[in-house]
Amino acid sequence: MTKQLRIQLFLTLLIMPFCLTVFAEESVQKENDPIERKVILQRMYLDGELSEEKLTETIWSMEDFWSKYEGWKVVDQNEEQIVLKKIENDISPLLKANGYLGMREDGTLSIFIGRPEHAKIIHTFYQLDVGKLEVYKQEELQKGIPIMNKDQYKQLIKEYEPYSLN
Repeated sequence: MTKQLRIQLFLTLLIMPFCLTVFAEESVQKENDPIERKVILQRMYLDGELSEEKLTETIWSMEDFWSKYEGWKVVDQNEEQIVLKKIENDISPLLKANGYLGMREDGTLSIFIGRPEHAKIIHTFYQLDVGKLEVYKQEELQKGIPIMNKDQYKQLIKEYEPYSLN
């Protein structure tokens, strides 16, 4: 072994423990630092509406993070963001605020945001046999029936099911 090679080996052996100590301290420091992730919370409601809430979470412990979002399913996860989804056993806040059950011109039972004559359809169910509907039920559907809660929503869908063409 040449003198130059022995000097390099000696210096490497002398410096290596110092480098390993610095590296170990750096990795310990990084493990204790919080990480920030963009979190997207998706809520799927009974009426078919999907809402998204975007926030930034500072995560000190993944265990704490996952316990905070217990009941949520992971849709996507990467270095920048975590997308979580939850099925809500309720109708959407949008439907509670301004939702109406009504009938489209073709006789399809539908959910509208706003009264049926000028509103956006957010969900359709089934074609109604309009001939079987009593006149007052036809008029009620043409004006729109406000939807206040989950129980009323389910009851109305069930009430009009016997009039479906299917």
